[in-house]
Amino acid sequence: MDATQLAAIIAAVTVVVAALAAAIIVNLRRRRRGADHIAHILHLNTAWWNTLAERDGELLYIALGDSAAQAIGASKPHRGYVGTIATRIRKATGRSLRVVNLSVSGARLREAIAVQLPRLEKLLADGARPDFVTVALGANDIASFDEKRFTREIRQVLDAVPPHTIVGDVPSFYFGDAEKRVKRANSILHREAAQRGLVVAPVHAATRRQGAARMALNQVSVDYFHPNDRGYRVWASAFLPHIDAQLAKSTGPGPSPK
Repeated sequence: MDATQLAAIIAAVTVVVAALAAAIIVNLRRRRRGADHIAHILHLNTAWWNTLAERDGELLYIALGDSAAQAIGASKPHRGYVGTIATRIRKATGRSLRVVNLSVSGARLREAIAVQLPRLEKLLADGARPDFVTVALGANDIASFDEKRFTREIRQVLDAVPPHTIVGDVPSFYFGDAEKRVKRANSILHREAAQRGLVVAPVHAATRRQGAARMALNQVSVDYFHPNDRGYRVWASAFLPHIDAQLAKSTGPGPSPK
């Protein structure tokens, strides 16, 4: 290899490295802008769900969860998985539906216990009879996962929900230690749900089937973290078979009180 060929190779490598560095910088800037955008609209989703909860309905659907239940990252709140489930119920029954979304963005199990469970308890104490209940928590517990604490807290959550609740397991994190922790968390969740006769919606299997590449290309929102509309349809696909099974068993319950 003469000096001219070596210089050409070095130049080509330099161009490739520069292009990769530029792409990384652009991606980081887009992700930062996306995260800022999401942070600024969190309250809008909460306000939308709170307004929806004030409407009367013949049937009642209560959701507990975190930002995914809030539909953060979707183009509209009703395009998250909770909204998709609500649409399925309305279309299948032809009846009006009140949706009470108790979820809080960023909630770990401990925050759900402190904030969401008391609100659920009050609804039930006031005479509410939810026809459908979903719970999807645990993803925010993975970063600082502690097996004993997770077990203790998931038991508290599952002990507090009605017996026909559908429990979503933790979605796939795809790689590394985080995915190992997810699998441990889901093993606990499945065991505890089975002991209480609760069905589990396979959110982990549904998201993992998509693969990390497909998810990154077209199933995440502008913050490169939360699902977008397509991603939430994947989440909904884990819940809908169980919703359909409950609809098939329904004998037409009367209106649920506020």
